[in-house]
Amino acid sequence: MYRIHSLLIATMIGLPGALLAHPDHPVPPKGFTALFNGHNLEGWFGHGTKDPRTLWKMSPEALKAHQKETLKDINKHWSVENGELVNDGKGLYLTTIKDYADFELHLEYKTVPKADSGIYLRGVPQVQIWDTTKEGGKWKIGADKGSGGLWNNSKGAPGKDPSKLMDKPLGEWNKFRIIMIGERVTVYLNGEKVVDNVVMENYFDRKIPIFEKGPIQLQTHGGEIRWRNVFIREITAKDTKAEAAGQAKVEEGFTSLFNGKDLAGWQGAVGNYEVVDGAIMCKKGKGGTLYAKDEYGDFVFRFEFKLPPGGNNGIAVRSPGRGDPAWEAFELQVLDNTHPKYAKLKPYQFHGSIYGLVPAKRGALLPVGEWNKQEITFKGSHVKVILNGTTILDQDLSKLDLSKVKRVPKGVNRKSGFIGFAGHSDPVQFRNVRIKRL
Repeated sequence: MYRIHSLLIATMIGLPGALLAHPDHPVPPKGFTALFNGHNLEGWFGHGTKDPRTLWKMSPEALKAHQKETLKDINKHWSVENGELVNDGKGLYLTTIKDYADFELHLEYKTVPKADSGIYLRGVPQVQIWDTTKEGGKWKIGADKGSGGLWNNSKGAPGKDPSKLMDKPLGEWNKFRIIMIGERVTVYLNGEKVVDNVVMENYFDRKIPIFEKGPIQLQTHGGEIRWRNVFIREITAKDTKAEAAGQAKVEEGFTSLFNGKDLAGWQGAVGNYEVVDGAIMCKKGKGGTLYAKDEYGDFVFRFEFKLPPGGNNGIAVRSPGRGDPAWEAFELQVLDNTHPKYAKLKPYQFHGSIYGLVPAKRGALLPVGEWNKQEITFKGSHVKVILNGTTILDQDLSKLDLSKVKRVPKGVNRKSGFIGFAGHSDPVQFRNVRIKRL
């Protein structure tokens, strides 16, 4: 899984809109494929609001038979008219046979009074579609705020409600552009961004991140809805790698810590680092900690990094600016833990872990030599680490039983400090380094 990035979004939203050569022959934009062919329901089956893991547990033969069986319900409630998908407001949801990981989805919809609907991403609800009028009867649960929000996120969570109401009057066609990379979703409705790069929660199990892949579903609920121009573009690791080297546009509220040219604004082991191709790199055979000039308490820290084979570095957090950050503060591992020389690591030594204290989930690192994206959030005693869109660490440190920890990093007693890169003699590179105070 891969984390969403503002530069990638900026390039994707510049793609031209779809053109129709004929109403029943949808022509996707360049790089996209049509999920709906304009003629029939080929490539779809029926599924409801049900954990997609139930499908993945089936044998290929059982899954194929199940999909065929659901078409009996689908054919009762879904039809094709003049190149449009039409649902009568009842029955199972139209569901892609194929599962999708990271993608950009374009579609148009038109609905009727008192209906509501939604788009399930990776089999999880949902990008919400409302009748936004008072007469629709659902203002109390958010319809007055407009469509496009991740309605099944927790109360108060980012993205649950759209940032603005962009729905057209009932009976008119609305256009969605939905971008999903890793856990993060951005939604454009009728040309306006209404959800901005937020984590979509796993409705079926909020203790774990959303699934790495799953089907697209078109929900039916309470009234006729029509769909057309349903196009998708899969986003691969090559797409993220193709981003321009150097500095991405800094997101709102964030401050860039690195100018892409030199180490102005940094202190500590400055002589042991250099700038190579727009990235901060620890010199081979050198080490020490390179600190940003200011101290931070609660923050969100975002950066990209690239590991050489066997590369080892770390993120120093809440450091006093001296000593070994692994013990004088916190050090979050930056490590090619796939290398044979690290075959006998302890759980708290894998990438993303708080060294000596909290192990991170494994498996989200990209292959050596590719740029990874990471976000670290410290808020009080709560630490969260997201790597390439996957949450690999989420821990309230105050709830740890420190009596079982052999050596406790002093960071547990610090509320602020310096942040930086803790080099360990390997040419690990960092770029797009930015921070937001909380």
